This record gives sequence, structure tokens and C-alpha cells, in this order.
Amino acid sequence: MKIITQSQVEEHLPMRECIDAMRTTMMEVSAGRTHLPIRQFMPVTGADGKLAIMPGVIEEPWCFGIKLVCKYQRPPDSPYGSHVGMVMLFDAREGLPLAMIEGSSLTGIRTAAASALATDLLARRDARRLLIFGCGEQARRHITALRCVRDIESIAVWGRDPERAAAFAREAQEREGIAVTAVTDTEAALAETDIICTVTASPEPILSGHAIAPGTHLNLVGSAVPGNREVDTRCVERSRYFVDYRPATMAAAGELLTAIAEGAVTEAHIVAEIGEVAAAESAGRENDEEITLYKSLGVAAQDLAAAHLIYTRAKDLGFAADVELNDL
Repeated sequence: MKIITQSQVEEHLPMRECIDAMRTTMMEVSAGRTHLPIRQFMPVTGADGKLAIMPGVIEEPWCFGIKLVCKYQRPPDSPYGSHVGMVMLFDAREGLPLAMIEGSSLTGIRTAAASALATDLLARRDARRLLIFGCGEQARRHITALRCVRDIESIAVWGRDPERAAAFAREAQEREGIAVTAVTDTEAALAETDIICTVTASPEPILSGHAIAPGTHLNLVGSAVPGNREVDTRCVERSRYFVDYRPATMAAAGELLTAIAEGAVTEAHIVAEIGEVAAAESAGRENDEEITLYKSLGVAAQDLAAAHLIYTRAKDLGFAADVELNDL
């Protein structure tokens, strides 16, 4: 079994290759060639934390496994972040363990890669201006990912802490070599953007649908529990609504579930899974004026696909440590 560390994930899981893997994997999900039990959470007795459990099986590449994620509240400058865990990857033919892979970086990369796939399929081809709500790890990774699928010319960043948002903007501009600006007037920023990514931990809407300009594409990423939502019901109503996996959406997509509970929409508001759009089985954006929205919850198939990709690279390049579990 190979042990793949965080630094190895960062070096050997390129964003562009991960986006390609997400395209294949999400088509497999929508074709029914996966088995994906809904994510479960277990509270940790005596601590302000919980364990997320995400098992799954995929047919291409044929493997199964589980992601274990410890979710603890930590300060923004923590070296560990809020999600610490691992992905255990198994060979489906023999049922043998292939790899244990650091999960925080893998999750960060595959999440942004999935948003980039959705953006490539749903955003206007001439989309150039990006607005990000949030200034943490996923904000950084989404800049990298979206620049792989669109020629981004300018980036605006909003955060609850203006000083932190300004520091993020300075660092991102230096790293990316394009204009990155911290904003406080979100309505003005919304009028001047083509793509929006929400990557916050906010339990309440930070974005109102009335201010979104026609033709905008949104990736909603930060909220993954049914009681939380990053945008309001008006935003859901106005959008052409796409998801990663319908069963997960109906279990945990707070924005849609709230809109349904309020009587604004029904489950039929979901146009398609993103894998159906990638496979050309469903239309994505139909004109340059409509608002498209991709709700990202993340599924184990994405983790397994990314895990198998880096496992294969580890075999080819020999960068991972090997552990012999059977010492008989």
C-alpha cells in the first residue's frame, strides 16, 4: 500500500488533469456506474468536531474506498485547516488496499476542479470577470482552477473580514499576475462580473438573487449541510439549476431545500446533473442572458477518481512510500 503525503498531492495532482478526471467521473455518476452512499456525520463526544464518512465505488477506473474527514473549528491561520483526513483507496477486483492519501489537499483540488468543469460547461464562452465570496483555501484553488477553463482577466474578492480579504487579494495578485481586488460593495461587484464562486462557511445567505446580472454563472461550494445556505431563495428561483448528484442534493443542498420548503420551486427545478451535461444528454446554458447555477456538494466518486489518478502517478514516478501490510 502506498502512503501519499500532502506535499506529494500538491506536487503530483495537477489541476488540469484533475478537471479531466472530474469530467469522466461525473459522467460515470450520471450514467449510474457508481455506488455512492450519502455522506454521514458522526459527532466526536466531548469535542467541538465531527467525523465525515464518504464511501463509494466507481467503475472507471474500477476501485472503491472511503474518505474520512475530521471537521473541527480552527482559527483562519491554522496550519491544518478545518478539514483534516485521508482517502483510503482499494482495488475492486481483489479487494486489496492500494493507497492511503492525505485528504485535505486532495479534497481542495478536486472540489475546485469540479467547479471548473461546471464553469466550462455552463459559463458564457466570453466570461472573463470572476467574483469570489470567501478568502480561504478554496478561494485560492478556485482561482487556479477557473483560469484553466476561461481566460480570466480580473478577479474581485469579498470576505467578512475586509483586512483579511485585502491581504488575500494582494497575495493572489502577486501569485497569479492579474488584477485581484478586495471589494466591500457586493452589489456593485455583482453588476460587473461573469462568474461567481461562493466558498464560505456562512450558514446564512451572503448573496441576494435580485442583484445578479443576466448571463452570470454561479458555483455554490461552501454549504454542504441542509441547514446552511450561501444564497437566498430569489437566487435559486432565477437560476437554471444544475447539481453534481441528485440524491445528495435532496439530502443536503440547503439553498434548494429552503426554496422548496418556501414553495418557491420544486425538485423539478433541477435541470440536470453536471455529468449529464458533460455527456451531452442535457442542455447546459441555452442563451447568453440566463443565469446558470451549479450546486457543488462533493461526492466520493470525485475523491476516488482523484485518488486513483495520483496513485497511478505514484506507481509510475515512484514518489510514494510503500508499506507492506501482510507480514506473514
